[in-house]
Amino acid sequence: MLNRRSEDRLLENSQCHDWTRDKFDLEKLRDRLARTPFPGELIGLSAPMETLQSLIAKARDREFPVLITGETGTGKELVARHVHFSGARKTGPFVPVDCSAITVTLFESELFGYVRGAFTGADRDHSGLFQAAHTGTLLLDEIGELPKELQAKLLRAIQEREVRRVGSTETSPVDVRIIAATNRDLKQAVETGAFREDLYYRLNVFEIALPTLRQRRQDIPLLIASFLRKYGDPDRPITGIAEDFWNATIGHSWPGNIRELESFVTRCIAIGSGPILHDEDRCMPLWNTGVGIERRSAEPLDVLERRTILKAMSETGGDKLLAARTLKIGKTTLYRKLKRYRFDAQSQTPIASGIS
Repeated sequence: MLNRRSEDRLLENSQCHDWTRDKFDLEKLRDRLARTPFPGELIGLSAPMETLQSLIAKARDREFPVLITGETGTGKELVARHVHFSGARKTGPFVPVDCSAITVTLFESELFGYVRGAFTGADRDHSGLFQAAHTGTLLLDEIGELPKELQAKLLRAIQEREVRRVGSTETSPVDVRIIAATNRDLKQAVETGAFREDLYYRLNVFEIALPTLRQRRQDIPLLIASFLRKYGDPDRPITGIAEDFWNATIGHSWPGNIRELESFVTRCIAIGSGPILHDEDRCMPLWNTGVGIERRSAEPLDVLERRTILKAMSETGGDKLLAARTLKIGKTTLYRKLKRYRFDAQSQTPIASGIS
């Protein structure tokens, strides 16, 4: 007899099989896309997304703090925006704060504001982000990165619902709904002493844990359809997706989640030979193509791509067909890239600048 987990796995596999059987019919995907309850990239019809929808519905009209957790790229800010703009505070401001980007010295002035003359350069009164979010929502993004010496000051403002500007002796009340987001395990951070326990319990009144893309693979076709609609080139429309492309895509682990998928689809649109996306269009260097790429940090994609093509052309003695096979891309795609990057196929040297 199958347990509930096994039944759920079988159901998920059957749903994925249905997508494959449809051969990624984009018209059917668009119809399904129209039925998804979420805006933008936060879409899906899987069981984890149904659970997420239920949690958002419970949180949106309440006043208690919400803690959104999940891996990088799962859409934490999108969920926070949906909680705000579908709830009772939707007419108020939505103010996101990247806690990892605020320095210790500027923390109080950025969040609480300052008065004229409070420090050198303070030539006027300035409202902080708490006051900017008055009657609305303040999103404390990357809350797990906030230095511990600043956590007590944040806790006081949340508890007292008032702030005191730097250089002032008076406090001002603020009506703010707090949403915090993190990709860190805050409970573990509390155990190691990196995060205040009292702040953790103040923020974690209602937790929304976002599923990874690996946990909702059956939503990948809908997301791909959404990104094709968003980034597609009307002059080179993609009308279908082949089964080999689907098999490779569904089998990827997606450590970067939706953000990685979005980048992947955008690159495929840019370099695919179209109008049908095949496995060979999976755009190096996102996944390994079999060609040794000299890895350098912070290099633009076009520089890496041009270097890879140049290396393949050199190793195959200028044989375009063999180079295309080595790169695992279509020959039409390679020809287009050679033209774009203005390679001299005879001398195998780049005419375009920027290749080292």
